[in-house]
Amino acid sequence: MKKALITGITGQDGSYLAELLLNKGYEVHGMIRRSSSENDERIRHIKNQIKLHAGDLQDQMSIFEMIKSIQPDEIYNLAAQSFVAASWNQPVLTAEYTAIGVTRILEAVRYLGPDKIRVYQASSSEMFGKVQEIPQRETTPFYPRSPYGVAKVYGHWITLNYRESYNMYCVSGILFNHESERRGIEFVTRKISDGVARIKLGLSRELRLGNLDAKRDWGFAGDYVRAMWLMLQQDKPDDYVIATGETHSVQEFVELAFDAVGLDWKSYVIQDPAFFRPAEVDLLIGDPTKAKQKLGWQPELSFSELVRRMVYSDLQRLQGIQGTSNLGKRRAA
Repeated sequence: MKKALITGITGQDGSYLAELLLNKGYEVHGMIRRSSSENDERIRHIKNQIKLHAGDLQDQMSIFEMIKSIQPDEIYNLAAQSFVAASWNQPVLTAEYTAIGVTRILEAVRYLGPDKIRVYQASSSEMFGKVQEIPQRETTPFYPRSPYGVAKVYGHWITLNYRESYNMYCVSGILFNHESERRGIEFVTRKISDGVARIKLGLSRELRLGNLDAKRDWGFAGDYVRAMWLMLQQDKPDDYVIATGETHSVQEFVELAFDAVGLDWKSYVIQDPAFFRPAEVDLLIGDPTKAKQKLGWQPELSFSELVRRMVYSDLQRLQGIQGTSNLGKRRAA
């Protein structure tokens, strides 16, 4: 039985990856910070099947001791300060987790099992930022436009550096935007799906957003974690762009979300300058040719299906909350 360690296991990607690995017969371990141990709703349904360990990417010794005790075959480093907007308010913290934290994991592996442990590093399309070519591929130069993007570039290059310097099996997946109903509520796609559901149920009257013209390559998180696993199953380590090869604007996402509940988005959406980024990333679209040819990977869920799935999930969640609230009122009466 293979053993895998997932940092950031309580996040969107971590939960889908844990499910995938359990289905493949892995013994799954997850690193959680003390503050995230209470935020485990994404993995609550599989919590009795995985083993959780306290650790922190800012603490070298906790990482070292955790890897030493688990002796994993594979490590998936998904933990980071991953909210782009917050990286301007917390640039140093973002660097500590999203950049230097990667080095701490690689250093632990270098000492404990460089010939035995395979490492996956979660890189990001935000590294391309002010894009230098369209579409973006593995050889496209980076031009990050946020502290988050800069930190991800460091994490990407330090992973490559350790691979080449110490002959370690460590790879980076340059994942373009990938969403699901498990996405954090602060991210724009989930903000839209939740906002649409609230408007449909009469819980809200408007949805305030930033740049509606920004374009992204959006896929389904459940498809993308499959690519992570495939990268660590290859004979030789390499880096891959994971994307759909399609680009859609925020406005397109909004239109599909409101269409899913039979409403006209123009009656509810307000563009608010407060949600514009200091330096905007206008267009991201990935070229997944290498991943398709070498990994045999293909995205399965379409963009329109993804949007509907997220909206319907938030509708069900909020209807459940409404039902519980009404039940409580009836009992009190």
